[in-house]
Amino acid sequence: MAKKFADLRSRMTPESRARAQSKARGMLAEMPLNELRQARGLSQATLAKVLNVKQPSIAKLEHRTDMYLSTLRSHIEAMGGMLEIVARFPDGSVKISNFESLGDKTDSTPLHDHVY
Repeated sequence: MAKKFADLRSRMTPESRARAQSKARGMLAEMPLNELRQARGLSQATLAKVLNVKQPSIAKLEHRTDMYLSTLRSHIEAMGGMLEIVARFPDGSVKISNFESLGDKTDSTPLHDHVY
Protein backbone atom coordinates (compact mmCIF):
# COMPACT_ATOMS: atom_id res chain seq x y z
CA MET A 1 0.00 0.00 0.00
CA ALA A 2 1.35 3.43 -0.96
CA LYS A 3 1.99 5.97 1.76
CA LYS A 4 1.09 9.62 1.44
CA PHE A 5 4.07 11.95 1.11
CA ALA A 6 2.59 14.28 3.75
CA ASP A 7 2.56 11.38 6.25
CA LEU A 8 6.18 10.52 5.51
CA ARG A 9 7.25 14.16 5.73
CA SER A 10 5.43 14.64 9.07
CA ARG A 11 7.61 11.90 10.57
CA MET A 12 10.85 13.54 9.41
CA THR A 13 12.94 15.51 11.86
CA PRO A 14 13.13 19.27 11.26
CA GLU A 15 16.78 18.79 10.24
CA SER A 16 15.84 16.14 7.68
CA ARG A 17 13.09 18.37 6.27
CA ALA A 18 15.55 21.28 5.98
CA ARG A 19 18.11 19.06 4.18
CA ALA A 20 15.42 17.79 1.79
CA GLN A 21 14.23 21.33 1.06
CA SER A 22 17.79 22.49 0.43
CA LYS A 23 18.45 19.58 -1.91
CA ALA A 24 15.20 20.25 -3.79
CA ARG A 25 16.11 23.94 -4.21
CA GLY A 26 19.52 22.91 -5.55
CA MET A 27 17.95 20.54 -8.05
CA LEU A 28 15.58 23.27 -9.24
CA ALA A 29 18.44 25.77 -9.55
CA GLU A 30 20.28 23.52 -12.04
CA MET A 31 18.56 21.64 -14.82
CA PRO A 32 18.96 20.77 -18.49
CA LEU A 33 17.06 22.81 -21.09
CA ASN A 34 14.37 20.16 -21.63
CA GLU A 35 13.58 20.02 -17.90
CA LEU A 36 13.57 23.82 -17.71
CA ARG A 37 11.09 23.98 -20.59
CA GLN A 38 8.87 21.39 -18.90
CA ALA A 39 9.09 23.20 -15.56
CA ARG A 40 7.92 26.36 -17.36
CA GLY A 41 4.90 24.41 -18.63
CA LEU A 42 5.89 24.59 -22.29
CA SER A 43 5.80 21.84 -24.89
CA GLN A 44 8.43 21.50 -27.59
CA ALA A 45 5.75 22.35 -30.17
CA THR A 46 4.80 25.56 -28.35
CA LEU A 47 8.41 26.66 -28.04
CA ALA A 48 9.04 25.79 -31.69
CA LYS A 49 6.13 28.00 -32.71
CA VAL A 50 7.51 30.95 -30.67
CA LEU A 51 10.98 30.48 -32.22
CA ASN A 52 9.53 29.90 -35.70
CA VAL A 53 11.23 26.51 -36.09
CA LYS A 54 9.98 22.92 -36.31
CA GLN A 55 9.52 20.80 -33.17
CA PRO A 56 12.38 18.36 -33.99
CA SER A 57 14.75 21.35 -33.94
CA ILE A 58 13.80 22.00 -30.32
CA ALA A 59 14.37 18.35 -29.40
CA LYS A 60 17.81 18.42 -31.03
CA LEU A 61 18.75 21.74 -29.41
CA GLU A 62 17.75 20.55 -25.94
CA HIS A 63 20.28 17.72 -26.11
CA ARG A 64 23.22 19.66 -27.53
CA THR A 65 26.24 20.31 -25.35
CA ASP A 66 27.77 22.91 -27.67
CA MET A 67 25.82 25.82 -29.14
CA TYR A 68 26.05 29.50 -29.92
CA LEU A 69 25.28 31.89 -27.09
CA SER A 70 22.77 33.65 -29.33
CA THR A 71 20.90 30.34 -29.83
CA LEU A 72 20.80 29.67 -26.10
CA ARG A 73 19.73 33.27 -25.44
CA SER A 74 16.86 33.04 -27.95
CA HIS A 75 15.74 29.74 -26.42
CA ILE A 76 15.73 31.16 -22.89
CA GLU A 77 13.94 34.35 -23.98
CA ALA A 78 11.28 32.28 -25.78
CA MET A 79 10.58 30.66 -22.41
CA GLY A 80 10.16 34.10 -20.84
CA GLY A 81 13.60 34.28 -19.25
CA MET A 82 16.81 36.24 -19.61
CA LEU A 83 20.24 34.67 -20.13
CA GLU A 84 23.08 35.84 -17.91
CA ILE A 85 26.63 34.54 -18.10
CA VAL A 86 28.35 34.38 -14.71
CA ALA A 87 31.94 33.38 -13.98
CA ARG A 88 32.32 31.85 -10.51
CA PHE A 89 35.65 31.98 -8.69
CA PRO A 90 36.62 30.91 -5.16
CA ASP A 91 36.60 34.55 -4.07
CA GLY A 92 33.33 35.57 -5.76
CA SER A 93 31.25 35.71 -8.93
CA VAL A 94 31.34 38.12 -11.87
CA LYS A 95 28.54 38.67 -14.38
CA ILE A 96 30.03 38.82 -17.88
CA SER A 97 28.43 41.76 -19.68
CA ASN A 98 29.90 41.28 -23.20
CA PHE A 99 26.93 39.18 -24.29
CA GLU A 100 24.07 41.44 -23.22
CA SER A 101 23.76 43.01 -26.67
CA LEU A 102 24.17 39.86 -28.74
CA GLY A 103 22.36 39.91 -32.06
CA ASP A 104 20.09 36.93 -32.68
CA LYS A 105 21.98 35.67 -35.75
CA THR A 106 25.36 37.40 -35.56
CA ASP A 107 27.10 35.71 -32.63
CA SER A 108 29.96 33.38 -33.46
CA THR A 109 30.99 32.53 -29.91
CA PRO A 110 30.29 28.84 -29.13
CA LEU A 111 29.13 27.83 -25.68
CA HIS A 112 30.92 24.62 -24.67
CA ASP A 113 29.77 22.09 -22.06
CA HIS A 114 32.21 23.37 -19.46
CA VAL A 115 31.15 27.04 -19.79
CA TYR A 116 27.89 27.27 -17.86
